[in-house]
This record gives sequence, C-alpha cells and structure tokens, in this order.
Amino acid sequence: MKISEVNLALVKSLSIMDLNRIRGIANYQFKRDVGVALFPDGVRLTHSRKTGRIRHIYLNEQMLSTLRPMDGLFSLTIAGGRRLAPLLEPPKFRVVVQEDVRDFIVEGRNVFSRHVVTVDQNIKAGEEVIVTSGYDSILAVGKALLTGREMLAFKRGIAVKVRRGIGED
Repeated sequence: MKISEVNLALVKSLSIMDLNRIRGIANYQFKRDVGVALFPDGVRLTHSRKTGRIRHIYLNEQMLSTLRPMDGLFSLTIAGGRRLAPLLEPPKFRVVVQEDVRDFIVEGRNVFSRHVVTVDQNIKAGEEVIVTSGYDSILAVGKALLTGREMLAFKRGIAVKVRRGIGED
C-alpha cells in the first residue's frame, strides 16, 4: 500500500517521541540496535482517527510495517522484511522452506511444517518471521503459529501464517 492511497489527513508530522517509540519497539521485538536502521529519520507515520495511536510506518512511499493495537508490536510488510533481513544474522527470525514450494509461498500461501528445512530455534508462536529460500532470498512475511522446534518436529499443520508473499505486490 502506498502512502498516496491513504487519507493524507492521517499522516502527521513525525515527532522525536514517536520516532523513539517505534525504534524502541523494534529493538524490543527483533534485536537491540535494529530500530534506527529499520526506521531511519525519513519515515512517516499514520495515526488512527479514533485513538490517535500510531498505525502505519512508511519510508519513501512504501509501507514498512503496521503497529498492531492488540499487542503493540509490528506486523511487517515485504518492504519491512527486506529492510530487516540484512540487519539480522541468519537464521534469526527466519523460516527456510524447500525450493519445490517456493512458488506457492511467493503467491502468499501458508507454510506447512513438512516444508520447513531450517528455522531459528528461538522463534516463539505468534512472532513475526521472514520466510526465505535456501539462499536467504525473501519469499514472504508472516506470523509463526508454532515454535521453531515444533516447525522441525511436526510433519503436519501450518507452521507460518503468511501475510504477504513477494509475488502479491
């Protein structure tokens, strides 16, 4: 989603407090010192009309992430995943899938446990993950439904609920 498609009345000027808040959340959620690189000084925010809380973060007209109101953490977009992946050493927050299911994942289909090749063992259910191929190329972003260990142990069921594949842009 481009910022031009959003009601521009919701885009407010970025305050230092808002910038520090989103960087602090990114540092907490992903890794220390990721916030500044993920959200540089040029980012723009949209706020909720009803609550005034931060909703979306944009950089150069591309949405990087959404701040979820239920838990206060980020849901990544493909653009956000592309900015985050180089900041995290593999396999951190990554789920690597078999090459033969690559096309399905790119289209936005869910990742099943039997297709997981390697995974960050520290992933917890509910965390944001980046789905990659064996060559660390990003295929999709989504939410882990299982822990990293369960993804490797189970042979049935959905491991990652894919939010968006790179082929959907």
